[in-house]
Amino acid sequence: MNPKLYDILVAPVITEKSTLASENGQVVFRVAKDATKPQIKAAVEALFSVKVKAVNTLVRKGKTKRFRGVKGKQSDVKNAIVTLEEGHSIDVTTGL
Repeated sequence: MNPKLYDILVAPVITEKSTLASENGQVVFRVAKDATKPQIKAAVEALFSVKVKAVNTLVRKGKTKRFRGVKGKQSDVKNAIVTLEEGHSIDVTTGL
């Protein structure tokens, strides 16, 4: 296994919205901020042995929060919504 593939895919996103997307053959991953769509596609295909139809990415800007009166800023996060070909699926709830 190529260790760089694990650097591209940081973690699966398990939320209510990503669970609904999984019914349509989509899987959501948190990815490295500098990862490109072709790199994400290659990493998912290599690690999970599936065929990827499309990759959409989004960058969620970090929010400013307060903790015990001290202002802080959450980090920006990049997510990738990976659409799989018909007949392919990934069960992210079991882990790698």
